[in-house]
Order: sequence, then structure tokens, then C-alpha cells
Amino acid sequence: MSKIGILGGTFNPPHIGHLIIANEVYSKLELDLVWFMPNNKPPHKSMTGNASKNDRLKMLKLATKSHPGFSIQTIELEREGPSYTFDTMKTLAEMHPDTEFYFIIGGDMVEYLPNWKNIDALLRLVNFVGVSRPSFQTDSPYPIIHMDTPLIEISSSDIRQRIRDGKTIRYLVTDDIREYIEENGLYES
Repeated sequence: MSKIGILGGTFNPPHIGHLIIANEVYSKLELDLVWFMPNNKPPHKSMTGNASKNDRLKMLKLATKSHPGFSIQTIELEREGPSYTFDTMKTLAEMHPDTEFYFIIGGDMVEYLPNWKNIDALLRLVNFVGVSRPSFQTDSPYPIIHMDTPLIEISSSDIRQRIRDGKTIRYLVTDDIREYIEENGLYES
């Protein structure tokens, strides 16, 4: 049975915090792969910034290209309308019956789990891995594998704001992503 971690999100843009979390979980749980799963329309927040879904996918490819254990799963990006993790995982479990899935979430999403669609049924499809995130708790009434990772306070929304303010994003994203953002004029005011 293969073990696949899934890190979902808007990745608007992907940053080193995403990569560090994925690598820590990949290594500590001895996963076969980590799929980065960008979504089209998250049900819990609105999309901001001027990056298209194709821009986000290209940046994610740049971010993950050097790690042999990282790949991209586009099932949610291809779906119209909001993507609910339960629907996605039900489909992925049917497509990959010999796979054990580990869904990686930050402390902000651990707190939000009671609001997830069909959470009890979802728990039968995935193992949740809760990673530390500054200012959030990972305590939950649900079974969660708690994972300590380096606490790096970086967010995509902060990166977008820095770009609008004309500040540097060097070392917050990979050089390839920084160059892509600059070349395409993403997130500028």
C-alpha cells in the first residue's frame, strides 16, 4: 500500500512555508509522495490577486520541480465551482484503492475541521496531519497526527501585500517563483 500526503490550498503564490511543511511530513511519515493539490474555488475563502489558475499551477510546478517526492494533483483545479475535500477524497480513494492518504492541514484548518463537509465520513478516507502554525492550536476532538514543523510565519496574503507595497519577497518564495511573479506583473496594485 502506498502512502501519499496531500497538501491542498490556493497556492496564491506557493511559498517556502508550503515546501517546508510538505518536506517535513514527507520525511517524518516516510511517505511515498506528497501531492500539492491547488484548488479552483475554495469553499471557505474568496480568491484575491490577479494570478490565474494557470499562473498558480505554473508557480507550483516551479516550486516542486527539484523534489523527487513532490508532485501536483490537479483534480480540484479542473473542477468548476467550490471544491470540498470530502468529494475530492472520495474520488481519489476510488481511483487509488491501494493508497493510504494523509491530508496535511495547518493549525488554522484544524480549528475549522468541525465545519468541513461530511467530516465524519472524510475521517474514514484520510488521516489528518495537523502541523503547527503560529497563533493557532492543533487541539481537536478529531483524530489528528500532530506534526511539529519549523514555525515560519509566512502567508500568501502577506506576500501579495508585500508586492503591492513594493517590498521584497526574496527568500519567502523560491527564486523561480519570484522571477515568474515579476515577469508577469502578478499581485501588483
